[in-house]
Amino acid sequence: MLSPEPPHKKSGDQASYEHRLKMLELAFAGIKNTVVSDYETELSSPSFTLQTLESLKEKYPVDTFFLCLGEDSISSFESWHKYEQILDEVTLLVAERPGYNHKKLPSKITEKAIFVDHTPVDLSSTEIRSGQHHAAGEIPVPKAVSDYISEHNLY
Repeated sequence: MLSPEPPHKKSGDQASYEHRLKMLELAFAGIKNTVVSDYETELSSPSFTLQTLESLKEKYPVDTFFLCLGEDSISSFESWHKYEQILDEVTLLVAERPGYNHKKLPSKITEKAIFVDHTPVDLSSTEIRSGQHHAAGEIPVPKAVSDYISEHNLY
């Protein structure tokens, strides 16, 4: 699910919503049981996570929701808008990231989190957007996305 206007990002720091949505569609094309959603475009802006969760729970009252995020994001989770209410609404699925240590987080956060077993990639979205990995062929995204970035001169 893509946020049209993430509250923590400065306007102009990212590609347009349309470009970001297209890149997600390309990245997840053909992956079973996966849907790229523009649901947050139906909500008022800025779109806070809690607002989205409450809306989804109202629309799908029998479903269970998880919030997927990286360990870099969970390290600043206490700064999120009404983060304690988010913890009341969902379980966090957290992907570990090099350089972060979730063991330093408050137990009220880690008790509501499942840390996903995977091979972490030491590359941030900021580094991907900077383009430094494009030329070297190191960009860890599907070729269709890399081609789209090049074709539209993004980042």
